[in-house]
Amino acid sequence: MYKINDYLVYGKDVCKIYDIKEENNFTYYLLRPLKDESLKIQVPTTSNKIRDLMTKEELNNLILKIKDIDIIETDEKFFESEYKQLLQNPTHEDLIKIIKTTYLRNKHRLDNNKKLAEKDTKYFELAEQYLYNEASVILSLSYEETKDYIINKVTELTQ
Repeated sequence: MYKINDYLVYGKDVCKIYDIKEENNFTYYLLRPLKDESLKIQVPTTSNKIRDLMTKEELNNLILKIKDIDIIETDEKFFESEYKQLLQNPTHEDLIKIIKTTYLRNKHRLDNNKKLAEKDTKYFELAEQYLYNEASVILSLSYEETKDYIINKVTELTQ
């Protein structure tokens, strides 16, 4: 069982437990998502939508695997449905797959003097948010510092 001030992932969001309460013979975690600390969520402690944060070792292993994670390859009209499907119950690898795919698609557009695709940008930002919010807690860094840390590690590995 978690304690007050612990972090966990509820659904896709990293949350901090700000209280634990008993009500009608049930125990609930009272959570605040990192992305919006004004929100308050009450979740049964037995919820299957709760999971532990990845460990620092798991994060480092994920970073080592990033270059080997495939991008999404599908017909143009199916990209958004692929993104949505991967975000239903995303693994960390799914998030990387979305980030890599959307980044490369938008880079290709920019290289060809085209404007960025709104849907690719939207899913890129969502996937980044889910991944970097979790990693920032693990690394005890800000969101931007975490993003820079991961990008630098991947760059070092690919050179």
